[in-house]
Amino acid sequence: AYADDKVDLAIGPTASPVALAMLPVAEEYRKILLVEPAVADSITGDKWNKYIFRTGRNSSQDAAANAVALDAPNNVIGVLANDNAFGRDAVKASKDFTKKAKIVHEEYLPVGTTDFTAGLLRLVDKLKDQPGNKYISVVWSGAPTPFPKIAEMELDKRYGIKLATGGNILPAMVAYKQFPGMEGALYYYFGIPKNPVNDAMVAEHYRQFKQPPDFFTAGGFSAAMAVVTALKKTNGDTNSEKLIQTMEGMSFETPKGTMTFRKEDHQAMQSMYHFKIKADPAFAWGVPELVREIKPEQMAIPIRNRR
Repeated sequence: AYADDKVDLAIGPTASPVALAMLPVAEEYRKILLVEPAVADSITGDKWNKYIFRTGRNSSQDAAANAVALDAPNNVIGVLANDNAFGRDAVKASKDFTKKAKIVHEEYLPVGTTDFTAGLLRLVDKLKDQPGNKYISVVWSGAPTPFPKIAEMELDKRYGIKLATGGNILPAMVAYKQFPGMEGALYYYFGIPKNPVNDAMVAEHYRQFKQPPDFFTAGGFSAAMAVVTALKKTNGDTNSEKLIQTMEGMSFETPKGTMTFRKEDHQAMQSMYHFKIKADPAFAWGVPELVREIKPEQMAIPIRNRR
């Protein structure tokens, strides 16, 4: 797309490895890349350049929010994560934000793994004899997921090991229904934010598609609202330098409420949501019920770039 001189701005891509590959392309062509929802910290960290803006959350925001649910003195945690930039950045950020709990093991498995048994058994071996409250924290994106195998192994019943995880797309949260009471933090769930933008988007999505919007939908909507807000402020001027000047520090409304692009790294500062899973027969997935909204100012999200 950037090879076409008519392209002034691009929105995308969805996977951290793809986003990371696109960062130098945006810089080469001096065009803004608005990233949604790839989360690797390095996108607005050491791989960042001034043409990169992100409306999606980063791994540090995920980690800071999940620390609300798990970071307690008597908690012992083993982590299961993707063996890629998404998983490793997320775990690194989780370790940075875990101040009171103890992380005793990290297990990384490739995306596309079909048999999670060996990895889970290694986690069980590290956790089962630990004193305190024991958790496996799952940081996973892509199919298949480890949740069916975790349920099959009955880790809580056999070893007193509970499950914790972040939010996910609705199909992935079908597996969450087997874990009522499971806590974590998420980026977006259509039933949580209470504001006119979210109400309008959810209603329109139901009207058109007869189903609720997923978090990719909300993310795309947020990115589009950032673009519209910026273009209104520049009176339609799409010059990259003008847009950068306008978007640094810019606040805009989204289905999650107000977001603000931080001037230092262009990361959107935004709320996250501490949840507890409810098994509601009206929904195929485990329903994340709000415990509390975690405001941007309640998360000390580090600036990781080398600006």
